[in-house]
Amino acid sequence: MTRPTSSLLAKSAKSRTPRPAVRGQALTEFLVVALALIPLLLLTPLISKYQDVANAVQMASRYVTFEAMTRNDAQNTWKTPDQLAGEVQRRFFSNPDAPVKTGDVAGNFLAHQNLFWRGPGGAPLIANFENDVAVGFGPDNRPTQAEAFSSASDGRPFNVLGTADQLGLHASGIYTGNVTVRLANVPAGLQAYEPFYKLDLSITRHTSMLVDGWAAKDPAQVESRIDSPVLVPATNLRAVSSIVDTAVSTVEVGQVSGPKLGELEFWRDVVPADRLK
Repeated sequence: MTRPTSSLLAKSAKSRTPRPAVRGQALTEFLVVALALIPLLLLTPLISKYQDVANAVQMASRYVTFEAMTRNDAQNTWKTPDQLAGEVQRRFFSNPDAPVKTGDVAGNFLAHQNLFWRGPGGAPLIANFENDVAVGFGPDNRPTQAEAFSSASDGRPFNVLGTADQLGLHASGIYTGNVTVRLANVPAGLQAYEPFYKLDLSITRHTSMLVDGWAAKDPAQVESRIDSPVLVPATNLRAVSSIVDTAVSTVEVGQVSGPKLGELEFWRDVVPADRLK
């Protein structure tokens, strides 16, 4: 009976052995982690502003490229690069409720600035619209629309008979519009923003597409494109159309004219005037 008693006494003695002190360990770990997390939390608003600017740059590049679909050599004339840059600056990078007005430009004053895009010291991230928001063209970000195209072979299938030019299928290539925004650095001396005061961040986005959809603007342009003996061999009959018309008018009784051989207006897809009312 003495052995179990001595065993219990030994276990009791071991249980009373003092453990090493661990007080303050959790607080120490929290402070170490906080040293890394607090700067990240302080940077969250600034990073979100950078992301918002990047999204606006992407939308602006799409605007530049889609404008080329309606204003190009095939349709009428290009918008000038300066005009495009002014529209982009005002409509995408000034205050969010900027009106869409012709000739409206962004000014470097508070009323035209996006109040969300401001640094920790209150200074605007886009300091000067004219200097910090730029529009470029082509893969190399060149200054004119003539340099916006990269080569493509989209007209090759139509050139077997040399008819691409006759059809008006110009193969200028792929058009690329670029927008670049240079952001101001945050003020130096703020510990949490230390890497950002010398970042010199600029954001560039581009959009590429075929701007000439090869669509004719009206029935007359369709006729002019297909008016070729190669595309429509029947147009060769125009040489004898007047002779046939005279013969038919002579033989037939009444005012009956001959067929309009080789003419294309019969295939015009035109809505009658009385259907437009």
